[in-house]
Amino acid sequence: MIYRSPRPAIEIPDMPLADFVLARASERGSRPALVDSVTGRALAYNQLPDLVDRAAAGLARLGVGKGDVCAIFSPNTPEYPIAMLALARLGAIATTASPLYTKSDLGRHLTDSRARVLITSSLLSPAWTDVVDAAGIEQVITFDRPTGKAIDFNELLDKPDDQPPVTIDPGEIVVLPYSSGTTGLPKGVMLTHRNLIANILQLDGVNHFDHDRDTTVAFLPFFHIYGMVVTALSGLWSGATIVVMPRFDLETYLDLVERHRATLLHVVPPVVVALAKHPSVAGRDFSSIRKLFSGAAPLGASTIEQCTCRINCAMQQGYGLTETSPATHTTSDLPEKNKYGSIGQPLSNTECRVVDLATGTDVTPGQDGEIWVRGPQVMRGYLNCPEATRATIDDEGWLHTGDIGHADADGDFFIVDRLKELIKYKGMQVAPAELEALLLTHPAVADAAVVPLKEEAAGEIPRAFVVLKAPATADELMAYVAERVASYKKIRRLDFIEAIPKSPSGKILRRLLRDAAVS
Repeated sequence: MIYRSPRPAIEIPDMPLADFVLARASERGSRPALVDSVTGRALAYNQLPDLVDRAAAGLARLGVGKGDVCAIFSPNTPEYPIAMLALARLGAIATTASPLYTKSDLGRHLTDSRARVLITSSLLSPAWTDVVDAAGIEQVITFDRPTGKAIDFNELLDKPDDQPPVTIDPGEIVVLPYSSGTTGLPKGVMLTHRNLIANILQLDGVNHFDHDRDTTVAFLPFFHIYGMVVTALSGLWSGATIVVMPRFDLETYLDLVERHRATLLHVVPPVVVALAKHPSVAGRDFSSIRKLFSGAAPLGASTIEQCTCRINCAMQQGYGLTETSPATHTTSDLPEKNKYGSIGQPLSNTECRVVDLATGTDVTPGQDGEIWVRGPQVMRGYLNCPEATRATIDDEGWLHTGDIGHADADGDFFIVDRLKELIKYKGMQVAPAELEALLLTHPAVADAAVVPLKEEAAGEIPRAFVVLKAPATADELMAYVAERVASYKKIRRLDFIEAIPKSPSGKILRRLLRDAAVS
């Protein structure tokens, strides 16, 4: 059966993203829009349209135009969403890269996306300095003090030049975040102006932000679809004050929440666990907080109860994927309507099916199957990956999420397992195939498999099983991988095994490894 949203349908305006997000900015006057958590510098709403226009004009002077891809590789900064909206204004495409990327990660991302310009931070120059030429980057722009041939982002704002006229079809691509999808290496997810506008309005339909009243502290990285859309773009459209953290530190975060009287907190399960249990939370004045919104990974019922009782606020959960801009389901913002463990019901204009993996037919309520979704927030496809696109979105527009779950008799959805092989470490995607390939380059390794291991603080950690052909220690192999990957991809546990279980076709039977060794 097809499950349809119980929420009223929304009308999606036919307009470009920047026009949509900034539509009411000027009338909000001096209300703070973006606040630098380190310096206290604030940008008011009535400044945003001019800053975006100046940045767009400056980028145009550098030759950036419609359809050009520009990479943003930076920690969170108030200028980050301004750069995104300026690129959107020009009809260009922002591809966002994790500031934790290694040189090889970044080089692959820049090359695959065919980025022409890199907007970054001088603090990350060790990662990008030796990469940009090989990747074909024509210009480097830094949000902070420039280094080498880079220019300062603020220089783009110096001249109030008119930006060149551009006609934008809302069906054109505006952002290109990267996701591993159901398997394999990261792929560019082609999201359009219409995709993002639809999802902002869908979130608004579940009372996500309280317009012109909310304050949130943004530690979730803007390169990630959660931080990009659910926090930054939705927040600016809704008139929220966004206190921008460049990196997460629990004590600093708690100080900022208390000092700025934050009302809505966008969190991930490790932070919910900390709010529920960490001694630093005790004695804080969190009376301003009305709601926590958690996404990126499932939350247990006991953790939700401990956290909401301790903070004395409501908890709303969301579910989605990079490929769906990201949200497809949320729980109610009224706690009495929610069921522990549920991801809630489909958002407005969203349809959902639960499909038997063997037969491809819909299962009955209560039975597990793969979750499929269809709606205006579904991506156009993967960049340069037509086969992966066809494997993910079928001819009828259903996106196969790779997550296993069910709907109950009331139409509330529950996720119980992951068909796809990705590991979610603190909400970040880790592809087992990438770590396995790296382990196999070590001269002592004959075979390897990587699986998720549940861990309360992180959600899941990468755990490796290795078959040796020469002497080596677990610490040696974990250090070998750690030197070659971003910190969140590090293997956190490694065990030796006689043979990796595989199917007759040679596919690693990861479920056997997970089920055989859960401790």
